[in-house]
Order: sequence, then structure tokens, then C-alpha cells
Amino acid sequence: MSGTKPLLEISMGIEAFASDWLHCDRISSYVARMVSHNRADSLLFANLLSSALNELLETAFIHHGPEGEFSCRVCRVGEADLIELNLPCDESALHYYKEAAERLKRADVVEIYQSALFASDGADPHLGLLEIAVDYRARISIAPASGNRLKLAAELALEGADA
Repeated sequence: MSGTKPLLEISMGIEAFASDWLHCDRISSYVARMVSHNRADSLLFANLLSSALNELLETAFIHHGPEGEFSCRVCRVGEADLIELNLPCDESALHYYKEAAERLKRADVVEIYQSALFASDGADPHLGLLEIAVDYRARISIAPASGNRLKLAAELALEGADA
């Protein structure tokens, strides 16, 4: 992608990442602090980015393949920030992400999110991704990658004219 400035990338084995739920919070907090130092309101930006990234990481924590490398990359693309997760993917995870991708593309995604948010019959499995798409106005893409892998990307404009 032209005009993309890589800011930070971390990688680890999916087994290590998925061994402790707290990794989601720790990684999102660390990454957000590292890439927020030059923002107009670095504390606000770090909090927003950390929250969105945490939702993405929690999704990857729950839905991933059994083995392989996991990576999280944050880039600056113009006024937006791009979070890319690359993770191993088995059939079950691929089905989950394909279903999520279809729902996120729908014109009524706001209504889907609100319905999921206030549902009394259990948690919607895509609630975190729906939240990022609606509350953060993120453009989310989900694409299979080679070698039983999946790329989950979210482009967010957390400050500036598009925020």
C-alpha cells in the first residue's frame, strides 16, 4: 500500500499469545503508548487505539488456528492508522471470519450492531468487530492468506478531519 508508514510490529507464536487472556490488554496498551507519542492528544489517542486494538486482539485470541506465528502491525496511512493482525487459521476460524466479513459489509451494520449490543439471548460472536466498525468508524477487511493464515485489518481515523 503506497503512503504506508510502518510504526510498530510484534510477533509471537499463537500458542504463547493464546496462553493468557491478559496478553490482549498488555499488547494493546503497549502498542498504543508506543505509537501515540506524537499525536495532538496522545493520552486520548492511546486510550482509543488501545480499546480498538484490544477488541481485535480478543477476537484473534478466541478465533485462530492451533499453531503458527501471530503478528500485530500498526501503520500510518495518511490521516488513518491501520492495524493488521496476521494469524494462523483453521476451518472453524475461517468460517467465523467469513461470516463476520459478510455482516460487516452490510448497509445496515449499525442496526446489526445495536441489535447485538442489546440482545438478551446471549452475546453475539461478532460483537467486538461490529463495535470497532461502528463506534470507531473503522474499515475492516478480513482475507485468507497463504498457508492457512488470515489477515484481519482495521483502518481507523482516530484524530484529524475524519475522526
